[in-house]
Amino acid sequence: MSSRNMPKWADVLLVPLISLLIAFALSALVILAIGEDPVRAMAIMIKGSLGSTYGWGYTLYYTTNFLLTGLAVAIAFQAKLFNIGGEGQATIGGLGVALVCLFIPWPNWWMAIIAAILASALFGALWAAIPAFLQAKRGSHIVITTIMFNFIAASVMNYLLSHVLRPQGAMDPATARFDNVLRLPRLHDILAPIGIDFSRSGPANVMLFVAIALCILGYVLMWRTRLGYEIRAFGQSEAATHYAGISSVKIIMIAMLISGALSGIMAVNSVMGGPQRLVMNAVEGAGFIGIAVALMGRSHPIGIMAPALLFGFLYQGGSELAIETTIPREMIVVIQALVIMFTGALDNMVRQPLEAFFLRRSGRG
Repeated sequence: MSSRNMPKWADVLLVPLISLLIAFALSALVILAIGEDPVRAMAIMIKGSLGSTYGWGYTLYYTTNFLLTGLAVAIAFQAKLFNIGGEGQATIGGLGVALVCLFIPWPNWWMAIIAAILASALFGALWAAIPAFLQAKRGSHIVITTIMFNFIAASVMNYLLSHVLRPQGAMDPATARFDNVLRLPRLHDILAPIGIDFSRSGPANVMLFVAIALCILGYVLMWRTRLGYEIRAFGQSEAATHYAGISSVKIIMIAMLISGALSGIMAVNSVMGGPQRLVMNAVEGAGFIGIAVALMGRSHPIGIMAPALLFGFLYQGGSELAIETTIPREMIVVIQALVIMFTGALDNMVRQPLEAFFLRRSGRG
C-alpha cells in the first residue's frame, strides 16, 4: 500500500482512467443533448485521428506540442511551482525561432533546428525568469505572475507581427515564410527509407523524437541527479531543504528556467514544423493543455506521454468531428474541458472513494 492507502498502480493508472471515463460519459450526454449520436461521434474521432497515417500525422504533431508543455509544467510542479505561463513562454520562444530562421542563412535544416532549439529555449527561459525572480525574491505568487505574463507575451507578439516583422505589403500579422531548406523532415521522410509508407500531408516531424528524448532526459534529471533530488525535496518541504542548506532562490530559479526553456522549445514544432513562419496564436493553447497533461501524468516525465497522446487524439479527433457532424467546434472545447476538470480539479472526487475501497480491502478500514 502507498502512504495514501492505495497501491501505486491504482494511483498512476486507475484514478486517471476512471476520471477519463466519467469525462467521456458526460461528454456523451452533452452530445446526445444536442441531437447527435455519441457512438458515431466517437467512431468519427477515432477514425479521423487514428484510422490513417494522415490522421496519425496530425495526432502526433499535437502530441509533440503537449509532450513539451506537459514536461515543462511537470518539472516546475516537482518544486511545487505551478507554472501557468507555458503559453506565454512558448509564444516568446516562437520569436526566437523566427529570428534564427529569418535573419541567419542556414545551409541545411539540421543546423537550423539546433540553433532554433537553443534560441527558443533561451527566449522561453528568459520569459520565465522574471516571474521566477519575483517569486524567489519578492514572494509574488508564481500562478498570478505567469498568467499575467501570458497576456504580456500575446501583446508583445501582436505588436511585433503587426508592425515590425510583417513583410511590406502583407496583410496578415505574420512573418515571411522561412527558406524551404529549413523545412523539418516529416515522418514520411523519416520512415520511407525503411519501407514504411506514411502520409506526406501529416505535419508530425522530427521534433516528435526530440520531445521524447527530452522526456527521457527529464526523468534522468529529476530521478538520477543531485539537482533533481534537490528540486523534488524542495517541493516536498521547503523548510527541510532550507535546513539542509539548499537555497530556495536557486531551486525556484533553476526549476522555472528549465520549465520556461521546455515551453519555448515547443515553438520549434509549431513554427518550423507547422506553417514555416511565425503567425499569431502559433501556440494554439498548448501551454494550457500542458497543465492537464502534467496532472494526468502525475508530473512524471515518462507518465506524461500517454496523456499527451490522449490530447493529441482529442485535438485531431475534434477537428474531424467538427467537419463530419453538426457538433460545433466549441463543443469539442467543452469535451476537452471536461477531461481537464475531472483529471485535474476533481481528482479527489475519484481518489477518495478508491482510497476508502483499498483501505477496506486491507482490513484497516
